[in-house]
Amino acid sequence: MAQLALLVTVSSSLALRLIAYVFLRWIPGHHAPPLVFLFACLYAISFLVLYRSQRTRAAAVAPTSPIPSSGQLIDALARGTDDLIQKGLQKTVGSNQITPIQDAKQWPGWALLWGYPHPTSFWWALLTAGINTILCLCVIDLVYRAPMMYPSYQLSFARVGHVSDTSASLLIREPDPNQLPVFVSYRSLPNSGSSPADVPWKAAGTTYWLANETDYTFTVTIDGLQPASHYQYAISNNQSGQFTTAPRQGHVASGTDKLTFLTSSCIKPRFPYNPLSHPLSVSGFKHLASWLPNLKASFMLFLGDFIYIDVPRRLGSDPETYRREYRQVYNSPDWPSVSKDLPWIHVLDDHEIANDWDGNTTAPYPAAADPWRLYHTSVNPPPVRPGASYFEFVHGPASFFLMDTRRYRSPSQPLSANSTEKSMLGAEQLAHLLSFLSRREPEGVKWKFVISSIPFTRNWRFGSTDTWANYLHERQTILEAMWSVPPGTGIVILSGDRHEFAATAFPPPEGSTWPVSATVHEFSTSPLSMFYLPFRTYEEREGEGEPCVKYVPDGNSKFGAVEVLGGKGDQGVMRFRLFVDWEEVWSHVLTTGPAVVGGGGGKGRDALWG
Repeated sequence: MAQLALLVTVSSSLALRLIAYVFLRWIPGHHAPPLVFLFACLYAISFLVLYRSQRTRAAAVAPTSPIPSSGQLIDALARGTDDLIQKGLQKTVGSNQITPIQDAKQWPGWALLWGYPHPTSFWWALLTAGINTILCLCVIDLVYRAPMMYPSYQLSFARVGHVSDTSASLLIREPDPNQLPVFVSYRSLPNSGSSPADVPWKAAGTTYWLANETDYTFTVTIDGLQPASHYQYAISNNQSGQFTTAPRQGHVASGTDKLTFLTSSCIKPRFPYNPLSHPLSVSGFKHLASWLPNLKASFMLFLGDFIYIDVPRRLGSDPETYRREYRQVYNSPDWPSVSKDLPWIHVLDDHEIANDWDGNTTAPYPAAADPWRLYHTSVNPPPVRPGASYFEFVHGPASFFLMDTRRYRSPSQPLSANSTEKSMLGAEQLAHLLSFLSRREPEGVKWKFVISSIPFTRNWRFGSTDTWANYLHERQTILEAMWSVPPGTGIVILSGDRHEFAATAFPPPEGSTWPVSATVHEFSTSPLSMFYLPFRTYEEREGEGEPCVKYVPDGNSKFGAVEVLGGKGDQGVMRFRLFVDWEEVWSHVLTTGPAVVGGGGGKGRDALWG
């Protein structure tokens, strides 16, 4: 009995510690908490049995019996159970029962390391059990503390959504009825000369009623603004901020030669776990905030997984559970530093619904779409058509199409990746995207950005059934439309989801009618604040025609800065800058190419990739 208790104690202790560490610091998978609690129960029972056995049978051990050293015990444990029983246990005199060794001089570190109770010291035994108890409490803390103790019902905040050249959208939440009615005002901020105090305030909107139907949120759109101008807004509930309108289409703001915007995806508060941090802290926000003064970005394009409804554990599938997750991110003490003066624009991905979601609008999509609409799409750019969840807009020298890769897609199984019946976008969204690609942009707009929550490349080999790699027929249709974009306009795909970074090129097939300067590029960036995978999942394969430009898998916080240069020349220039864990680690320049004279396949002088 005693040797079995020792074996179970050591095995369950090692399993508990390993799983808890991986869960708290590496990957907060939903399978981990039940396993931690299972091994904790096994450990507690076997630890008590073993400790009692040591105490009650110590007197029965023959004093002349040879006592193996602690080192011999650990060596035996490493060699296997049989040696462990032979070397680490003593037979009692005149009995066939087996009991653990009683080594008064045993170094306590071995007990702490392997998790078994110290043979003679109660305090060392208590400390050993305490280590595993603390790990269990940390797991409980990460899973349940924020949902139970920080539901953020009283959250009051405001943020800026889409800002065009003549308007700006504000999202406001105010649950306190004593603050009603809520008044929103704004005024222009002079670039120089007069003081802001000299500029009068203008009314932007008033609401007299807020209720749970909208989770106490409402939106205000400020119209009639001037392009490339600074404005300040103030709300009667003591919320305030600033924003800058977009320049006219095809131009950049005066005083600068470029448009800068940011891109990333994937947020989970308090991960990696730190017991001393606030339960709603987001370390990636701190990383991002440290760079904002230098980057002077116009907006953030956030590419999905703003919440993780099912990580580390799903606690419900009703609208309130989803709403709480959104409120907690907005209630993070680190949120104001990245949102007060930075507009955020969003697309939807799976963890805002359920992992690898391909169920269209079936449950739990209606519950998930409720806060997605209230907190995000309500202040996104206007949808391409009423009721749609994909968007299109132009900002200065760039135009954007934000795809919805969840709501309209066909199931990932059982049809093959090359099936003509499978669709990621649905027929209507695909038609709108193809129209966007073929449309000639206003003068000065030299870049089209196609936004996808999931990677466009098939080079990610892990979990590829959830990406465009499983919808290759439709992907080929889109690629051919991208290669056919009129010369002088560059196509860039921005994506996220993978918790890694990779830049990939999509050159036209050799011998085709498209010039190599029509090469499409994808920059896939994530996470902003989450885990990264401990193994490599991205692999370029010969013959697939998707060369890797750069692969950066490691880092808990990654975001990209896209700089689009203005100018009236015939060539567009943009630069992608990658930031990982507080440092800028890589940058890459792309240029558009003018028309290639004399047919396809020739390498344009300005086709820059790889």
